[in-house]
Amino acid sequence: MRELIRSNDIVLMGFAESLLQGADIPVLIADTHMSLLEGSIGAFARRLLVPDDHASEARRLLEDAGLAHELRDA
Repeated sequence: MRELIRSNDIVLMGFAESLLQGADIPVLIADTHMSLLEGSIGAFARRLLVPDDHASEARRLLEDAGLAHELRDA
């Protein structure tokens, strides 16, 4: 799995996840339930992960959607 985005912004993560799912790219949002451990203060960022074989396609789709500044280094 390749991490493409790491953020505390749940709207951003939902938007990115929706874009990828719409393109039939498997996506996993990791660390979504960390708020139970942290007391819901948003200390731990969520991570958007895609399989390695879909990473370049997912990256291109997110860049085209204007999210290039949110992407982790390749």
